[in-house]
Amino acid sequence: MAEHAAKKQTGRAGEKAAGKRLCPHCLGQMDAGAAACPHCHHSMENTNPRGMLPYGSILAGRYTVGEFCAADGEGILYHAVENSAAVRVTIKEYLPVTLAEDRGENGTINPKPGSEVLYKTTRMDFADLYHELMKITPATGLEAVLDVLETNNTAYAVMENPGGVPLTEALKQNRGRIDPAEARSMLQPVFEGVAAMHKAGLVHRGISPENIRVLDSGKARLAGYATVGLRTVGGALRPQLYEGYSAPEQYSSAEFEGRYTDEYALAAVFYRMVTGQAPLSAAQRLVADSNPSARSLDASIPGWLSDVLAHGMNLKPAGRIQTVPVLMSSLTSPTAAQAIVGETRREKRHKQKLTGMLAALLVLVAALVCLALFWILGRGGGKNDLPASSQAPSSQASEAEYVPDFVGMTYAQIQASGQYAGHFRFKLEEAYDATVEKGIILSQTPEAGATVSSEDDRTITLTVSNGPESVEVPNVVGFTQDSAVQEIQSAGLTASCVMMTNDGTYASGCVIKTDPLGGTEVAPATTITVYIAADRDVQIDASVSGADDPNNMEGFD
Repeated sequence: MAEHAAKKQTGRAGEKAAGKRLCPHCLGQMDAGAAACPHCHHSMENTNPRGMLPYGSILAGRYTVGEFCAADGEGILYHAVENSAAVRVTIKEYLPVTLAEDRGENGTINPKPGSEVLYKTTRMDFADLYHELMKITPATGLEAVLDVLETNNTAYAVMENPGGVPLTEALKQNRGRIDPAEARSMLQPVFEGVAAMHKAGLVHRGISPENIRVLDSGKARLAGYATVGLRTVGGALRPQLYEGYSAPEQYSSAEFEGRYTDEYALAAVFYRMVTGQAPLSAAQRLVADSNPSARSLDASIPGWLSDVLAHGMNLKPAGRIQTVPVLMSSLTSPTAAQAIVGETRREKRHKQKLTGMLAALLVLVAALVCLALFWILGRGGGKNDLPASSQAPSSQASEAEYVPDFVGMTYAQIQASGQYAGHFRFKLEEAYDATVEKGIILSQTPEAGATVSSEDDRTITLTVSNGPESVEVPNVVGFTQDSAVQEIQSAGLTASCVMMTNDGTYASGCVIKTDPLGGTEVAPATTITVYIAADRDVQIDASVSGADDPNNMEGFD
């Protein structure tokens, strides 16, 4: 805490003493109050969206704030310049949309009424995370954290600007997939960086192609750090998960997370690189796991490698590879892979053997009980004392079984119970239902209470709710074009982008408005028109109702 307070005081003092700044565009030195850069003549007029740090402003006396880069439920990312060394950096400002109300005229962040304590504790978590990352970066494969500031009643993390392109872009340039050997080489630094995080007691929780950058050297580097609140559903922050890469335990705040959470994501990223296809969402797999094996998508992928990836993406944390070094060695060596996969298979056979022995023991006990009863009844009145009609039905009744009531449960709960294994087979169907949460079982056939015998077909058809037939349009105002399109597509909708003339009111390349507006319920696959601000003073022959209204900037709530 003393260190944080000292940095806070230093930051404010630096702001008061600042008299020079660098142009975020060309890095040329200029006066603090200059309206334009004297070197490249780039305007210093603020183009960042309302509620953000102004373009060209000085932070902590050391950094010149550049253009808005991205936003998530935890904060805002800016391009920036470190003035003394004249190097480009990125700065993340802690500004949680669920806890912060607005920004005062002096730049101070104001928490929402009633959220003051939670805002303060989560802000401390943010600062502590980046302080810990500073201790292990620059480590191989991790984006370096250069500084942590506390001012404006919030915290800032200053990170290097490593360059390169996102892995998503690198995959497009490589026709969607990468040879396994090349993928291992490319990700080696990332594996080492994540191992360093784990050794320091940190878990990333956001490993995905979006947060991995491929440098000109062909090596990858991991970025996208965040607190646990951003990477887990049900927390205080608006969550940001990555479909196909976030582990099952991240979809519930009641589940524990650990190193195995990152192992799931690393295996999923490798799967995407070598198959050309992203894994199914963990939330979907929990309902019905139909994720195809890597080898089924590409027959050239070795069977042992396919087995390792399936093992790494096991839905149950205890069933996954537990450490990064073991995962990496298993992806590199068939011998190491066989040791891991073989051990799992031996454990499975051992459990099956124990189950079989237990079942045989129960059958033996049941037989002994029947013999004892027969002997007792025979002693009491002779073996013919019981009518024949009372003997046969007891044998038939012992074979009959009642169908359980599954309505209201999830398929994951049925699988987790284990008591129905070997008794019933399940067939899943989906149906839209506006009143029942997605994943909950709506009905079953046969109905609960029906009797089945050992000779009957024991297949139970479960109809699972697919939620309402409509979907909510994501609120992407202020997002960059690529981020907005991705957000809309992830909601099952289609994005159609339209460029709009920009007089400098809006950040170039960012979303001004959508039609329909964010929060509107629409049918799946609906086309959403996304209005993007063009570069300043570029004339576009288009207009949008309300786009020129500076007060119509919903989206940062």
